[in-house]
Amino acid sequence: MVYVIGKECIDALDRSCVDVCPVDCIYEGERKNYINASECIDCGACELACPEVAIFPARRAKGDDEREAFTADNLAFFELPLPGRPEPLGNPGGAEALGPIGVDTPLVNGWQ
Repeated sequence: MVYVIGKECIDALDRSCVDVCPVDCIYEGERKNYINASECIDCGACELACPEVAIFPARRAKGDDEREAFTADNLAFFELPLPGRPEPLGNPGGAEALGPIGVDTPLVNGWQ
């Protein structure tokens, strides 16, 4: 995992990160964006573009319970079936062609 989008993105959904991503690896849930670690090339463009300061390198999550939770949650968005979906998203090969997913993980759904 290279970059993760944290809680600051919930209900903000600014698309600045999506616009600068050279590999189209940022997917849109209902309340938050998620980075596909298998598609990310670790360029850091998204982190610099994010006005919410929501994006961080996964290596900076160690020892921070909240960041560790969002790191695991970001993986879960792609590796586990999302609510109302029978199969995990996996690696669709680009967010633009897939479009908004329209659902989030249980962590984000329950975030107040």
